[in-house]
Amino acid sequence: MDYRLDEIDRLALYYLGSDARSTTATEIAEQVNVSAGTVRNRLKQLEQHGIILGYPAHIDYERADGLLTGLFVCSASVSERDRIARNILDISGVVNVRDVMSGDDGLHVKAVGKDTTSLQRIASEIEALGVAIEDESLIKEEYHQPYQPYGPTDTEHSQPATNVLSLVGDAQVVDLTVTEDAAIAGKTLAEAKEQGLLGEDVLVVAIERGDEVVSANGRTEIRAGDLVSVFSPDGIGDRTLDGFGGAAAKRT
Repeated sequence: MDYRLDEIDRLALYYLGSDARSTTATEIAEQVNVSAGTVRNRLKQLEQHGIILGYPAHIDYERADGLLTGLFVCSASVSERDRIARNILDISGVVNVRDVMSGDDGLHVKAVGKDTTSLQRIASEIEALGVAIEDESLIKEEYHQPYQPYGPTDTEHSQPATNVLSLVGDAQVVDLTVTEDAAIAGKTLAEAKEQGLLGEDVLVVAIERGDEVVSANGRTEIRAGDLVSVFSPDGIGDRTLDGFGGAAAKRT
């Protein structure tokens, strides 16, 4: 895995999982306490690394058009599942195929039809591909929610956090723009740590450079004009702020 999630990524995924359609980058930014630009760049990175695969709508086909939704549990050899799953997706009425790691019955097919005859036609086309249907049923309802471990720590009490500050007490995620005369400009993160420009408890969670999101590691050089998101469990102190150019660096 070449991309490691941090707290901003997890919270963005949590809020998207709650309602991807009506959740904007600006709204996520308000919850996570970073800039909307940071969120947009993070989402772009998550898409590029195949973590966000798309934004499908959750559709109630029965309410939309009186349609039936069927679930077919199919068996197929492990080596053939990818090819077969793609062929099943080509069948009219099939809306989802899942490759499940559960023995031979590893393909779960979701299909929509206007009546049982339509679903029987889909079943016949699946079987024509050389796939055995082990079980079939009608889906009455589906229930969705985001993955709660990615969300604010107080979600178990049904009280969503408004931002990272409420998550972890005095903790802060602050966006800082590196000024031309900043002491940290031209230094790597490792050098900044060694010289005390970044406290031991300060973590750089994102670096935006124009339209690019730069990976943050010890060898990463901070440059004037960079928008840097920094996190500290005890709050961002004046020493760190001064290293980025003082009050002029802080985004509000």
